[in-house]
Amino acid sequence: MLGDGFNVRDLADATELPAVEETGFTFEANAILKAVETSKHFPQLTVADDSGLEVDALQGAPGIYSARYAGENASDTANIAKLLMELTRRSPASHSARFRCCVVLAQRGEVLGIFHGVVEGIIVGAPRGSAGFGYDPVFQPHGFDQTFAELSSVEKDRVSHRAQAVQLLRAALLAKF
Repeated sequence: MLGDGFNVRDLADATELPAVEETGFTFEANAILKAVETSKHFPQLTVADDSGLEVDALQGAPGIYSARYAGENASDTANIAKLLMELTRRSPASHSARFRCCVVLAQRGEVLGIFHGVVEGIIVGAPRGSAGFGYDPVFQPHGFDQTFAELSSVEKDRVSHRAQAVQLLRAALLAKF
């Protein structure tokens, strides 16, 4: 998503790093926790994010608990099933929702930048599509007839909450580094 000109490595091979517990009450707080703690172990710039789904009819749930809405280690299918079950008790007109992402840039334990992305949409009544992950099969962004899971990865990466936050990060990196 950052595009050309960046050498990005993930932490898949960094098994010596301690796990960072997401104890914050917002996406931003959790992204800061992850970025700051991880950056203490590397001299390079470090990027971390936290993101999830907020549904208005559920007072913002699942929110920061999006990955574990149906319980610890819940599958995407279980999380979607719980979400749809909760929404059956509400009017379809109240199924407005958004995906929210916060990306944090840190180095040596210090936050260098915080970048937000939001995409508004609705929750559809049944899963559609097989691409993506998480709640993508039930989230239809405004301006589209398809869910995130029905969009191509190129199209989703153009409009998603994470893409928005990463584009802001990219602009900051190009301006400062």
